[in-house]
Amino acid sequence: MKNNQKGKKKTVWGPVDDFEHPQIVLIGQPNSGKSTIFNEVAGYRSVASNFPGATVEYTRSHVRILNQVYDVVDLPGIYSLTSLDQAAMETQRYLLTQRVDVVINVVDASILSRSLELTLQLLELEIPMILCLNMVDEAERKGIHIDTEKLSHKLGLPVVTTVASMGRGIKELFWEALKTARSGKIGHHIRGSRDVELVISSVTRLLKNSLGNEIPFSKHLLATKLMEGDRYFEEMIKETRPEFLAKIEEYKRKLAKGHGKPSDEVIASERHALSMSIFEEVSTITKPHLDWRDKIDNVLMHNLWGYVFLALFLFLFFNLIFKVGSFIEAPLMSFFDSITQTINTKLVPGSLLSVVVTGIFQGIGGGIAIVLPYLFPFLFGLALLEDIGYLPRVAFLMDVFMHKIGLHGKAVIPAILGYGCNVPAVMATRILESPRDRFIASLISTMVPCAARMTIIFGLVGYYLGGTAAFGIYFINLVVIVLSGVLVSHLLPEVTPGMVLEIPVYQVPRLKITLMKTWLRLKDFIIIAWPLLIAGSAVLALAEYYKLTGIINEILSPITWLLGLPIPVGMTLIFGVLRKELSMLMLFQALGTRDVLTVMTQGQVLVFTIFVVFYIPCLATIGVLYKQVRAKGTLAIVGFTFVIALLMGILMRGVAALIW
Repeated sequence: MKNNQKGKKKTVWGPVDDFEHPQIVLIGQPNSGKSTIFNEVAGYRSVASNFPGATVEYTRSHVRILNQVYDVVDLPGIYSLTSLDQAAMETQRYLLTQRVDVVINVVDASILSRSLELTLQLLELEIPMILCLNMVDEAERKGIHIDTEKLSHKLGLPVVTTVASMGRGIKELFWEALKTARSGKIGHHIRGSRDVELVISSVTRLLKNSLGNEIPFSKHLLATKLMEGDRYFEEMIKETRPEFLAKIEEYKRKLAKGHGKPSDEVIASERHALSMSIFEEVSTITKPHLDWRDKIDNVLMHNLWGYVFLALFLFLFFNLIFKVGSFIEAPLMSFFDSITQTINTKLVPGSLLSVVVTGIFQGIGGGIAIVLPYLFPFLFGLALLEDIGYLPRVAFLMDVFMHKIGLHGKAVIPAILGYGCNVPAVMATRILESPRDRFIASLISTMVPCAARMTIIFGLVGYYLGGTAAFGIYFINLVVIVLSGVLVSHLLPEVTPGMVLEIPVYQVPRLKITLMKTWLRLKDFIIIAWPLLIAGSAVLALAEYYKLTGIINEILSPITWLLGLPIPVGMTLIFGVLRKELSMLMLFQALGTRDVLTVMTQGQVLVFTIFVVFYIPCLATIGVLYKQVRAKGTLAIVGFTFVIALLMGILMRGVAALIW
């Protein structure tokens, strides 16, 4: 983005070198649009989904605003700073322990009454802040008209309106952030009811008189958080002045006795009442403009027709990917085959150089001709479903299955994310409070067919058996996931909390954003998997040249024998642990042909695909599993998925024998 001043163009923002700069922090509730705002200024570096809980770790980028370079940080979407879950705890810890020059509190203007509860908590931190009213177009469609000047005066904060999905108001937002960061102005403390404020004031005086500067936070903030029972602040007091804990409990009991409910509920209720009061004071409600978006959920979220349409959408989605992929794959394969033949005529056939060059080129061609034709339309279609807002509806419908396996809530979010990549899916399990739930959700996430497995499903089953058979693999996978979840839940019984999921409005996706999101996910294949594919292809060619593949295949022959697969297939399973799509591409090279049906039956193709879809997660997924569930949990998941893959492969071998 450029700004024309005195006839010269100056960069408003853009990537710069990595060094220390003032920080602008984006924070807001899930699906408020903060990641979209981040991507507008930082270039596309964060997956901004129309899906609550998409941002699990914070994302940082350097940007230039006028002549000043800033760090812009996108923190996870949270509903409250109270440390009820890992995301809220980490966000609060970041705000309290890291340098923050200005906070941009992004709120969904169409649900301002609820969004202001987080704003009131942020005000207590006494950090320079501006309020970004995003989705003002949707608020006006709902008949909500907000007086921004009155709201600004009430909170003591600058208020800027934006429509981030359309790129409107972003420049004004960051110019205001620059001014606020320089001025250091903080907002007003909004006082609640008299009896609550009296208790908090008493605790504040106690802390001021006794603590001094031992804890470098606002004593009013500390008092409020202690009344909420915030674990982070309670641990702080326990380590600094443990003798205060008894007095704090006294004040909590006093507050609870006066309201007939626990002190944390009293504070939460007070904040809710203040939010509603401010909303009513600054807003005017008129008749909403209803359109198709207000009616379509009567069908798509119906307890019967919702599942019918979900199955229909998925069936059409997978068949469309197969049609597009196969249409592109055939001519590309012919092109690369002709080039491979040319290479063989130019070099001495069977020589080391010929073998290595051919292997490398087969790796290059495999990525372009076999993976990309299926991977790109899949990722593009997934991005469209996210941006439109259908994926949260899928999560809501799939919650029924989560109930069946003892995961009643947010575990559906990692499962849905797994269809893109298992790595962020496993990382997303940290939003679950229970270690047991995190383990089961991690197990399920590794079994969900990611984009890499999708390439195998469509590149083999889809290409040789048709799109309907590919859809059948996904259905079988879903059944196995449910049964596995039921089994593990019975082995690890525990009552889990219900799901609170924000269902966003339907939106018209921006092609630019959808393509950038697709590229961000596709880049992982191009930067990580493709070089591995090329190197793996060369290694396999060398192994064949030095006649090592026979030894490796003999070692793995018990597995291929049980599955009824050709012995040369064994070598390909090793590459699948590096990246799943390598199994398919190495299969072509190991068999010496891309026409798999000349050396394998349709049943063997099906068995191979089923086994690879379920067996050991890739190395990247194993790495994040270790971080989430440690060594014991990782070994359990790796062992479980291998056994399931073997059992499903043997079962599919029997079914295939009856059909073919």
